Amino acid sequence: MDGTQALPPLRVEHADSLAWAERCELLVVGFGAAGASAAIEAAGHGLQVLAVDRFAGGGASALSGGVVYAGGGTPYQQQAGYADSSAAMHAYLRNEVGEAVSEATLRDFCERSCDQLAWLQRQGVQFEASVPPHKTSYPSDQYYLYYSGNEAVPAYAAQAAAAPRGHRAKGRGMSGAALFAALHNAALTAGVRLHGQCTVRRLVLDGRDRVLGVEAWQLPVGSRAARQHARLARWATAIHMYAPALAERLRVRLRRLEQQHAERRLIRAERGVLLSAGGFIFNRALVAQHAPHYLAGLPLGATGCDGSGIALGQSAGGVPTRMDKVSAWRFINPPLAWARGLIVNGQGRRYANEEVYGATLGHAMVEEQGGRAILILNKALVREALRQVGPGKVWQFQRLPVLLNLLFNAKRAASPAALAERLGLPAAALEASLAAYNRGARGEEADAFGKSPAMRADLSQGPWYALDLSFDSRLFPCPAITLGGLKVCERSGRVLDHAGEPITGLYSAGRNAVGIASNLYVSGLSLADCIYSGRRAAAHLATHAATVPLETA
Repeated sequence: MDGTQALPPLRVEHADSLAWAERCELLVVGFGAAGASAAIEAAGHGLQVLAVDRFAGGGASALSGGVVYAGGGTPYQQQAGYADSSAAMHAYLRNEVGEAVSEATLRDFCERSCDQLAWLQRQGVQFEASVPPHKTSYPSDQYYLYYSGNEAVPAYAAQAAAAPRGHRAKGRGMSGAALFAALHNAALTAGVRLHGQCTVRRLVLDGRDRVLGVEAWQLPVGSRAARQHARLARWATAIHMYAPALAERLRVRLRRLEQQHAERRLIRAERGVLLSAGGFIFNRALVAQHAPHYLAGLPLGATGCDGSGIALGQSAGGVPTRMDKVSAWRFINPPLAWARGLIVNGQGRRYANEEVYGATLGHAMVEEQGGRAILILNKALVREALRQVGPGKVWQFQRLPVLLNLLFNAKRAASPAALAERLGLPAAALEASLAAYNRGARGEEADAFGKSPAMRADLSQGPWYALDLSFDSRLFPCPAITLGGLKVCERSGRVLDHAGEPITGLYSAGRNAVGIASNLYVSGLSLADCIYSGRRAAAHLATHAATVPLETA
């Protein structure tokens, strides 16, 4: 069996028809931010919780920037001197979230935001009120509160009062590791059991299509195969951003180890199974099926983001939806100088406000412009960019692409017409785009895309440079993540079938399910939704367990 696909459910007439190797009340499949949050919440309600993870836990959450989108007047916003309200947060997110969730769910998410941040603090996650002086895709270790989306962009700020809502967990480097470490420790302290290197291959259903548990396959603890598996998993993660083809070969070896050495375990989940195994960006066949125009992007996530959790839900009658929603991240800041240039399409026409959040720019690039994005700068901005990515000023992952592209991907010309010829663009269109941009930068007319005055630059003086930052760029790979998943009841997190009815005993959360972040991406929104949806599912299951025994549900 391919490790990314689920087997058809194992069907039995009654739970006592099988010899279960282990029992629990809640079984969590996939132990990232969503799974850990659910486990902690359920344990807090007195439930016996077992979590299984194909690796050691953490998933994409531990690899992330550790940013939690939160607002409504958090302590850190107040300390930094920013006023915010849940109404303002809701007004902003309404534009980003679209129809991914209902108005009631989004409002509930916003109104619970401060409480959710406080809950994370109680689990040991630390935050801080330091704000960077300039907009950035990800702040340095000096700063932990920032504008993580489009909040301060004029067109958005006109509709909702702007405030920084990106709360980065306190920790050195990429903060996802620090955030997950706190959740992991809190879960174990609460009595949650965790089985690593354990893959769920199929669900177990009874004669009434109720989920009774799972068939899992675990590598023997401490075995040579388990040690090899752990090494290969670490290597695949470490090299993926730099050598994705080699990383994929390591993943093939991982699956082979699992098929050859894992041992079967039947686990009874007496109250429910929560699927929280991530998205499907590493399942290239699924991406090709639902969003083929995103195949040229660099898959962003963990090895376990292969759609296996979605497939498990689907095998029991669940319905995947919004599977065409993929987020491409074309960040051009830092350096700030790049965002002061202009971006044109394959016809030489400008199509976006260059200061917008990278996922917003990436969406326009892929969905509306055939994946094309050509950044136009002049000599002054190139020099400014080099200064802004100097040693100690930005992260290495932010500096390296800038230097590589300025060295090896920059076309230079003494006139806009000559630059257009080098790029194969219509000269008249590029000259018109540049002239209009310059008039806006000088204040002679309004900027066509509402760019902030401070973010404009008069590019009248050459020489001019062009960087092809299109979606399929090899020197500036564009990361992409999937946003679709299983359709769930927004009040409980229960997986819904084709008739819109909940499947008894089956829940889903995080990127395994459709949620707050399943439309347009904003930094921190996915992690915030993981925590929100994981806790929501656990709270419902605990309440249900206390009042309605599963055997009669």
